[in-house]
Amino acid sequence: MSEPVRGLVVSHASLAQGLVQSVRQIAGADEDALTAVSNEGCGPESLQRNVLAALGDGPGIIFTDLPSGSCAFAARRLSVDRAATAVVCGVNLPMLLDFVFHRDLPLPELVDRLVAKGQAAITGQCRESAVHADRAASR
Repeated sequence: MSEPVRGLVVSHASLAQGLVQSVRQIAGADEDALTAVSNEGCGPESLQRNVLAALGDGPGIIFTDLPSGSCAFAARRLSVDRAATAVVCGVNLPMLLDFVFHRDLPLPELVDRLVAKGQAAITGQCRESAVHADRAASR
């Protein structure tokens, strides 16, 4: 069996910490599975160093909050020179929950799965009747 993929959530302010804590509370995920890094107080080089240090040596996915900005730029720069590294932008809680349960999948398959799960979790309605408000959203 290959080494499980490690996840790193890199975001603005305290969003990463909140997402990682939520995943741990809901799923009871191993602390090594998912780590939070904030860009708060970091310049481009120090953020990149922090991300690299937190990612470790094995395969990894860097989740960022936005597809643009300092977090995504640092992640993309690292992924160019680091083998077995993927970047997924637009992180959300359903995506991270799926990640902790499937991080033994091959990296390309895992990335495709997570993007699909994250997109599927986004729904919207202008108005919902009170009778159906407690039901899962339909697709």
